[in-house]
Amino acid sequence: MAYGNTDGGTGSAGGAEPEASDSLRTFGAVVHALREHAGLSREEFGSLVGYSKHTIASIEQGRRMPDRDFVQSAEPVLGNTGALRKAAPYLSRQAGLASWFVQWARLEATAISLYTYECRVVPGLLQTEAYARAVSLDVPPLPDPEELEQRIAARMARQELLSVSRKPPTAFSFIVEQAVLERHTGGEVVTRELLDHLIELIEGNWNVEFQIMPTRRVSHAGLDGPLQLAETPEHRWFAYSEGQKNGRLISDAKEISVLQQRYAKLRSQALTPEDSLSLLKRMRGAL
Repeated sequence: MAYGNTDGGTGSAGGAEPEASDSLRTFGAVVHALREHAGLSREEFGSLVGYSKHTIASIEQGRRMPDRDFVQSAEPVLGNTGALRKAAPYLSRQAGLASWFVQWARLEATAISLYTYECRVVPGLLQTEAYARAVSLDVPPLPDPEELEQRIAARMARQELLSVSRKPPTAFSFIVEQAVLERHTGGEVVTRELLDHLIELIEGNWNVEFQIMPTRRVSHAGLDGPLQLAETPEHRWFAYSEGQKNGRLISDAKEISVLQQRYAKLRSQALTPEDSLSLLKRMRGAL
């Protein structure tokens, strides 16, 4: 079942509503038909199940993934037919995922190597809940409370990928611009918690390599923006590039080769993992 799987994106893009799939459209049509058969408006139905009329509209139109609570609350209101409970396991869209992030999230979940360069925000896999909330509330349009909580929960759940108990554990490399960490997104309290989290993660997870790209750098291989690379268990590589309200999964071998060259150069230009950890600790001590 797709409830509560991974979330998408590193910033607010991860909470965008997914594009409609056949399973979501079908489920939504069933909800719509049962609601009308019960003689309820969207507002009336939403009040009975604890969701806004806008959320009900999104579900009926196949644009929003219904969560488990919705299914459980809607069944008795719509006549206890069992239709929603039986249909829910076949929904294919992941809650909290931007439509353009879905394919990458599937690759990410099984990858044996994941490389990330980020110049905008701390990567989603490294965010604290408070930082994720601050990032989500920074970029218009503001999410409604339900969407915000769904987005944050999905992002936190996605961090299970970092566990060293996975078989085999994924090898992670992160390169993050120094300016991202010095921006103090969310304020000093949020930043202190974030830096503590990063330090603890780096020191406790031997599968995580973290490097800081210094603000003053004469040459820089990442000027075209953030990038991610993933190696599958079959040793095939994919890449992902994300921008304003869009993202692109890259499978062309020539393009991936170029991005691998760039990432290799970024690794050589960034501070070493040891110096990066030392800088993190100095940043934390200055707060």
